[in-house]
Amino acid sequence: MKHVPRKHILLTGLAIFSMLFGAGNLMYPLEVGMKTGSHYIIGLSGFIITAVLLPLIGLVSMILFNGDVHHFFNRLGKPVGQTLLFLCILVIGPLIGIPRIVTLSHTMISPFLPGGFFTQAGIMPPLIFSLIFLGITFLATFRENKIVPILGYVISPALLFSLLTIIIKGIYTAQTTILSTQSVGSLFSASLISGYETLDLLGTIFFASIILHILRNTLGDGIHNNTRLLATVSLKSGVIGVFLLALVYVGMGIIGAYHGHSVNSMYVDTLFREISFAILGICGAALIGTAVIMACLSTSIALSAVVAEYVEYTIFNKRLSFPVCLAIVLLSCVPLSIAGLGYVRAITAGPLLYIGYPVLITLTLCNLAYKLWDIRSVKVPVLVTFLVTLVSYLTR
Repeated sequence: MKHVPRKHILLTGLAIFSMLFGAGNLMYPLEVGMKTGSHYIIGLSGFIITAVLLPLIGLVSMILFNGDVHHFFNRLGKPVGQTLLFLCILVIGPLIGIPRIVTLSHTMISPFLPGGFFTQAGIMPPLIFSLIFLGITFLATFRENKIVPILGYVISPALLFSLLTIIIKGIYTAQTTILSTQSVGSLFSASLISGYETLDLLGTIFFASIILHILRNTLGDGIHNNTRLLATVSLKSGVIGVFLLALVYVGMGIIGAYHGHSVNSMYVDTLFREISFAILGICGAALIGTAVIMACLSTSIALSAVVAEYVEYTIFNKRLSFPVCLAIVLLSCVPLSIAGLGYVRAITAGPLLYIGYPVLITLTLCNLAYKLWDIRSVKVPVLVTFLVTLVSYLTR
């Protein structure tokens, strides 16, 4: 098999976009736009470096490692590598990734819940919402080979349509930006950190393996052992996915800079909801709700699949089936899912962000250099990065 239909590349690219564009990706570019205001170009430049360019580098690196996360992390030595891998799984699963999606989803769509338009808070308790949301995630994920079609054919088009409608209307009705009094340098560095918080580098590192696995199943034996063709298809799909990601980020950042005046509060978890209401009014509620639900579900499905696969193969050594492991993973996400976004963000903004993420970036760059130019150094650069960021974090 030497030719792969373009529809498969496009479908996979749309799926990658959906996997990466979660609920947090709705709020962070808006926040960058509001904080940088008239300097939004500077802010978005920093944000795109860490929220788009780094994930693409991570995807390329994992493709070169054939999606093998164990080989990727074990270049640090098996004990250290497996420990770091386990911590990353906790971050994208029950510790931060999935609970952040659930709690943010509840906050964002609370006006659309029963009684929400009248109380502005909804009447559905967080526990009930979490169980329903995670239940839907389970139903959409337990057939692993159906993930890409669900994301590519259903969720991505609905997500893109609703987001583009809000962005186009927001740009068309834009008047003046928020004036920023901060220095360009401080705005740029703060935007870089905001890009960290999307956790999309972690996303592409782990999503690469599931994308490769699903492509093999979808395209059949003709591509199964053709590593070069598989890498080419994955890379083309990845470029489509991150291009769409960058496009939406720029649009969201612009409407944040121009429509931030209309937001009554600076709570980051309600930015998208309030700005969208300001742009579309109450008549656009269905579009806003669609964007939120599609963004939340897409990433929740992908993260759940990755973590459940790790639990199935690494923790239980295939003694439990994928659906059982998936149920275990989702149930373990319930406690933090009802704790509130502030609690989850406090975990994110600590050592995991300021120490763990730079370490992961260094490992990714070293592994890329190893595959492209046979530069074998990895332990020393990662150790130096860890020590420097640790000292910086403790003395800040």
